[in-house]
Amino acid sequence: MTTPTALLSEPDEVTALRARVQQLEVINAALIDRVERASSFEGSAFSMFETAITLEALVRDRTSALEAALEQLSRANADIAKAHRTADAMRALLRDAIESLSDGFALYDAEDRMVIANTAFSRLWPETAHLGADARFADLAQAVAQNRRTIGSMVSPDRWVAERMARHTMARGIHIQALADGRWLQINEMRTSQGGIVGIYTDITGVKVEDARQHARQLAEHNLALQATLDTLSEGVCLYDGDRALQVYNGGLARLLALPVQDHGAIATHNGLLAHCRAIGLNDDTILAWREGPGDRHAATCRLGDRVVEVRSTPIQSGGMAYSFDDVTDRALYERTLREAAETLEQRVTERTRALEAEVEERRAVERELLTAKTAAEVANRSKTSFLAAASHDLLQPLNAARLFVAALSERRLALPTRALVRQTGVALDSVEGLLEALFEISRLDAGAVKPELGAIEIDRMLGALRIEFATPAKQAGLNLVIPDSGLWVRSDVRMLRRILQNFLSNALRYTRQGEVAVTVTAEGDLVRIAVSDTGRGIAPEHFVAIFDEFHRLSQTRGPAGNGLGLAIVKRASEALGHRVEVASVLGEGSRFSVLVPLAEPLREALPVPRGRDRPGEISQDGSVLIIDNDPAILQGMEALLERWSYRVITAPSIAALADRMAQGTPRSWPPALIIADYHLDDGQLGDDVIAALRARLGAQIPALIVSADRSEEVKLRIQRAGLTMLHKPVKPAQLRALMRTLLN
Repeated sequence: MTTPTALLSEPDEVTALRARVQQLEVINAALIDRVERASSFEGSAFSMFETAITLEALVRDRTSALEAALEQLSRANADIAKAHRTADAMRALLRDAIESLSDGFALYDAEDRMVIANTAFSRLWPETAHLGADARFADLAQAVAQNRRTIGSMVSPDRWVAERMARHTMARGIHIQALADGRWLQINEMRTSQGGIVGIYTDITGVKVEDARQHARQLAEHNLALQATLDTLSEGVCLYDGDRALQVYNGGLARLLALPVQDHGAIATHNGLLAHCRAIGLNDDTILAWREGPGDRHAATCRLGDRVVEVRSTPIQSGGMAYSFDDVTDRALYERTLREAAETLEQRVTERTRALEAEVEERRAVERELLTAKTAAEVANRSKTSFLAAASHDLLQPLNAARLFVAALSERRLALPTRALVRQTGVALDSVEGLLEALFEISRLDAGAVKPELGAIEIDRMLGALRIEFATPAKQAGLNLVIPDSGLWVRSDVRMLRRILQNFLSNALRYTRQGEVAVTVTAEGDLVRIAVSDTGRGIAPEHFVAIFDEFHRLSQTRGPAGNGLGLAIVKRASEALGHRVEVASVLGEGSRFSVLVPLAEPLREALPVPRGRDRPGEISQDGSVLIIDNDPAILQGMEALLERWSYRVITAPSIAALADRMAQGTPRSWPPALIIADYHLDDGQLGDDVIAALRARLGAQIPALIVSADRSEEVKLRIQRAGLTMLHKPVKPAQLRALMRTLLN
């Protein structure tokens, strides 16, 4: 048992008391010396008396302090003695506890010197006993290596010492050492809080032996399972090691090579396998040749009597060789049968192919005819679309002029028969305009020229505009128009959704004789249902699909009959938007047309929606209006209409003609207060460019308006970017008048 070093020192308080006592003793000696020296000096008896009194008081104080310090020192010495007794008792308990351990125990200090170790440690490492109580761990490791106590030290002592020192220095847990006498030692080393190392040495030989037994048992079980697996194979299998000795074979090999029962002596070596195969008639030694490379696999088919055998040889990494023998007689017979059947089938396929080729050629001819017809139909459809677009544009020009002339006539005082004719002419022009607009819109939808621009829409603002638009027709028809506010927002295209609702309202007013037309907006989950209901005569269920076809019209309408294209436009627009349209109707009670639109989050706080009764104040016609259009009829019609509205009008077919007129003399009403220009002018000039040039020449941002029959998205986008307002031809006089007042204001 190694004796531990002193683990307990005197407390700091005792040391301080001793220093205090020494200080008081020095002070006392100094005072006595002072008294003695003072008596040798001259002085009166009174001064000596005062000095004696003072010294007596000082001595008394110092003596009291000294006595208190000595008392504290005595108590401290008693505490120290008690602490020593406690420490001795704890050391004894620690020694007993360490000695009671069955495992070896050793404690090393921060300098890696042994502090304490138990008897079990000495039994494990007897060669370390002569090194002394404070031996370093490096000395212990060298002693173990010199006595060849571990397997590692027997192989290379220096390397074992280096590795052992590295593990000891790291002190990060458990590692295992194999001893030379066959035992196994588990070493667990950990750092202490003072930088030392604690080592626990456990003999785990029994655990290792049991692990070895378990491993051997598992290996035997695996071998049995492997043998059983091999015996279930229909192929014959054998394996030779690097010395060309048989390691394992199965029953399939014994049956195929006609080996005696439980006797494999004939094939115990590779040479024996070659000799046995030659003896039974399998005499192709090249198949069974020994191959060196691990990738040098070989497979061949040979005959064994009346049987066909496929032999495969596979080198293994350990230097051995594996052979497999597979009886493929049935497979060879099956392959021969398949070849014969394939030859017969090939002949039949050839005959059938000739017949199919003739049939395919006939079908190809039919497909070519169908493709030609389809191409012709597509060309015709594109031609129709192009024709409608071109025709609409060309027809809108004279139609616009006719509408302007009719509007100018309606402003004059005419006889009643003449006024009736003018009114009928206006109605006819409205019908033609509606038909052209519907045809033009359908052609653009069919051609895919209209691309939805989805965004958040405030329903109340859109319905407010529709309320204003249809208030007058509803009042003239004697119907109650109900369009409430909902506060909802939807995600859709503004123009296309407005067009759908316009057609719903227009049809409802047209087919309702009395009662009301109501719009309802309700949220249904993530969708918003916008429905237009009427109290008309209703629609039979068998017409629910047909009413969305072109030119399909129901009878008994109020006023002029529709053109039958409104719901066709609704169908195409809703399909382009991905919105579902629903129809519900009861004969004699009315109908309801609904469109389901995705719900959207509000982009801003909704502003009050203008009502039909909220009209701006009238604005006086001041200033002149400059009209630029390359169609003389439109210039005449616009001039006649605007003069009837008391505007001073200046007309010109182009900016060059206007410049010539200015060169002859500035008009009396120059500069204009408003510019109205056609978009497409002569010589490729565009209306927005003409307006920009006039504004630059006049040096003022004069209000301007574009009028055009071109409804393409490109033109709309260009006009928006220029910051201009646009009206489509044919121009509605009321709309033109309201817009002019707004711009002039």
